[in-house]
Amino acid sequence: IMDTQNTPVHVRLWHLDFWLLSLANLSLTVMVYMLMPVLPSHLAACHGITPMEIGLIFVSYAVGLYLLGGFTTYLVQRYRRNRVCLWTIALLVLAVSQLYFNEHLPVGHDVTVALAIVVAVVVGALYGLSKMILMSTLVIDSCESFMRTEANYSATWFGRMALAIGPAVGLCCHELMGFRPTILLSCGLGLAAILLILMAHFPFKAPEDNVRLWSADRFFLVRGLPLFLVLFMMTAVVGALFTTGIGVSFYAFMLLGFVLALLAEKFVFVDADLKSEVVTGLICISAAVIMLMTSRLAVVEAVIPVLLAFGIALIGTRFLLFFIKLSRHCQRGTSQSTFLLGWESGLAAGLALGHGVLERNAYAICITALSLAVIAMLVYNSFLHQWYMEHRNR
Repeated sequence: IMDTQNTPVHVRLWHLDFWLLSLANLSLTVMVYMLMPVLPSHLAACHGITPMEIGLIFVSYAVGLYLLGGFTTYLVQRYRRNRVCLWTIALLVLAVSQLYFNEHLPVGHDVTVALAIVVAVVVGALYGLSKMILMSTLVIDSCESFMRTEANYSATWFGRMALAIGPAVGLCCHELMGFRPTILLSCGLGLAAILLILMAHFPFKAPEDNVRLWSADRFFLVRGLPLFLVLFMMTAVVGALFTTGIGVSFYAFMLLGFVLALLAEKFVFVDADLKSEVVTGLICISAAVIMLMTSRLAVVEAVIPVLLAFGIALIGTRFLLFFIKLSRHCQRGTSQSTFLLGWESGLAAGLALGHGVLERNAYAICITALSLAVIAMLVYNSFLHQWYMEHRNR
């Protein structure tokens, strides 16, 4: 399967514990993603926070994603790995709940911005750590060794679907009930993730001796930096497009695009050339951006999110497998975390770019997004794919 898109399917993988962890991943990711379209509009409307300050908040969140990753190996070796994940998600719920209690604090504008930045850093740090432990340790340990690539592939799809489900849920809840109930729902989803992980069974694993407090293990695959940078660029395109004032229907059609991508991976790309998924994905994203710039027809507005989701889903799947096959022995967890960081921080950077630098100017955002997509295409075709073929290990 090295040179094709094929990922084998094992029915035995889908046991109760794997379902519980995959649904926990979905719940945890929706918890955070549902705040993406809600917080900027709320902060601007109710607190007078400027676009540049909103951009700074998203940058702070992106920085937070990296703060605790280096401690992942120490924490999961020193303490029970599932308990570390549970406590991290519990602290994440507390951090998000601060948005509920800070809503009517009698403080000035500068203090409000400072509080938002601090909460963003903390949320990013706790979300990043909880996702790293969940995806790079708990999911991998829940299945037999020969099923782990399929487990990574399948569990990541649950989080990918959240890119459409999360913002749609957030916008619907905010429009129907307001900001505070939206925060409560977000916290409820975090508690649901805790419950799902509590229901899963984890066999005892003896801790290793002499584990360093800080390590790149389970955090960042340094040799995968070229892959990381291009993935960052691609998801930044999606993040920037999310700032153009899109509504619930856009995310609903994105969900359709994800479903079509999943079907295409199983039936269209199953034995295709290794390069085809990324190239097709970038073409679809570029086409979506061009349509967004040039057309206002209702049918085209429905096609745009389908193409965008279809493209980024194909790219996400292929890059995830690239990271896995680039990693050396015992670096599978590290490859997962590196993919996660590239995906999440690229998305946050795109949101920061769209809000803070381009101030939600749709035309400027489209030009920037199209430029990034073209650059990614050129880099991937001219350098990255060949580099990967020369450096892969699996």
